[in-house]
Order: sequence, then structure tokens, then C-alpha cells
Amino acid sequence: MIVLASASPARLALLRSAGLDPKVIVSGVDEDAYSAHSPAALSLVLAKAKAAAVTSGLDEGLVIGCDSILELDGRPYGKPADQDEAVERWRLMRGRTGRLVTGHCVVDVAAGRQAAEVATTVIRFGQPTDEEIAAYAATGEPLALAGAFSIEGRGGWFVDSIEGDHGNVLGISLPLVRRLFEELGYAVTSFWR
Repeated sequence: MIVLASASPARLALLRSAGLDPKVIVSGVDEDAYSAHSPAALSLVLAKAKAAAVTSGLDEGLVIGCDSILELDGRPYGKPADQDEAVERWRLMRGRTGRLVTGHCVVDVAAGRQAAEVATTVIRFGQPTDEEIAAYAATGEPLALAGAFSIEGRGGWFVDSIEGDHGNVLGISLPLVRRLFEELGYAVTSFWR
């Protein structure tokens, strides 16, 4: 049994399109209660916390915990609190390059073992006008997303390019999860439906 410790529809859709059928159990972790020395370290701490929270209620299975954070100028940016913050964030990101870091943690519940690592993708943001930024923020889409953007939705119009794993920008790196499964002694292909 594969368990996704996330409410992210993009993570779930990507895992399903890649042949898995995970059960979703949302961790309920208060992300504001955690801190770390860097955005990448924070994403890993949060991924581990989310996986651990879900693991505590299970006897078996592989639990996947993830957390994505945009790093810009060394600072972490998660989901904006409201539309105004989304507008300000996009004005800050416009024409710049950031890094989307996603902590991944896979826990083998029965064995009590875990494997964890961070995936990084470089994001080059376009130059949306103030009117485009306001229109995008008004859709509500950026409020539910780390870094206030997506590449698969309306935000994709304003991302010039990415360097690295596109799945990581959606919230989960399939190649990294495959490696974490291998580290725990499992072949991802054995879970394909």
C-alpha cells in the first residue's frame, strides 16, 4: 500500500498518471511550527514531519511525505496568505530566477525505516504586467501553491523556463521517489496498477 501524506491534487494526479494508486491521508502538520537554516532544509524537515504524522496511525505501507518551498534570494516562500500577498510575491518574482525545493520522505511503516532527500528545480519567471499579475491573483490559484505559482495551470503563462525535473515543480519528483523506494528495498514497478 502506498500512502500520500498530502492534500495536493497535483501530487496525486502525477502519481496516478505514473501508475500508482495511493491512498491519501492528509498529515495536518502545522507548517508554521517548524524552522530550519535554509529553505531546502525546511522543506525536508516538513516532509519528514508530514510522513511521520501519517505513519503514526498505520501498521504497514510506504508513506510519501513532501513539502515544496520557493527559494528566492535565500529566503523561503510558501503559499501566500491572501490575494494581496500573491500580487506582491509576483511583483518580487517577475523577471527573476528562483529555486523550487521539495523535500521528499518515504517511510516503510512496517520496517520502521525512512529515506529522504530534497529535489531542486530552477525557475525562470517571465515579465507579467501588473494587470496580468492582478488577474492571476484574482483567480485564487496562487493561494494554494508554494511560491504562488504553477506550471500546469494559469501560472504557466508567466514561467519562461525551468531547469530540472518538471514533476518537482508539481510537488513530487518521480525519479527521486523511485530512488528513495530503491533505498528502502522496493521497486516502484511492483506498485504499478
